[in-house]
Amino acid sequence: MEFGRAAVGNAKKQGKKPETFDFLGFTHIGARSRKGKFTVHVKTVAKRFRRGLKATADWCKQHRHDPVSKQQKMLNAKLRGHYQYYGRPSNYRSLWQFYRKVRRTWRTWLNRRTRGTTLTWERFAELLGQYPLLRPRITHSWAGAGSHA
Repeated sequence: MEFGRAAVGNAKKQGKKPETFDFLGFTHIGARSRKGKFTVHVKTVAKRFRRGLKATADWCKQHRHDPVSKQQKMLNAKLRGHYQYYGRPSNYRSLWQFYRKVRRTWRTWLNRRTRGTTLTWERFAELLGQYPLLRPRITHSWAGAGSHA
């Protein structure tokens, strides 16, 4: 496997994408910065992403009849933990996708609490105004991206 500064150029010459590898829940990708220098970008591994969503969906299913305020606090704790681990600058797109899918999952399970009227997106938006979920945020800066071992 070729990875590093030269690997990006060699892959481009051969008409291929640079090789990637998975480590500690991230897919590491050799890329170029905006200034043209070599950098390593990371993205949440798809398997870990799905596992986090499944755990959140299972929790929402088990606790759908709890008060909405209690659900919101717990979901925010789960989101905060996810952002604190995966919150790298090159991983923002995955964080945003995770947030959107958690929001959709929560609406799905809140909608199943009643046999009557459905929970529309407009009503859910009002509910989110009252009980907001944490928005994605970067918790690890580029300066702190190196190893401190």
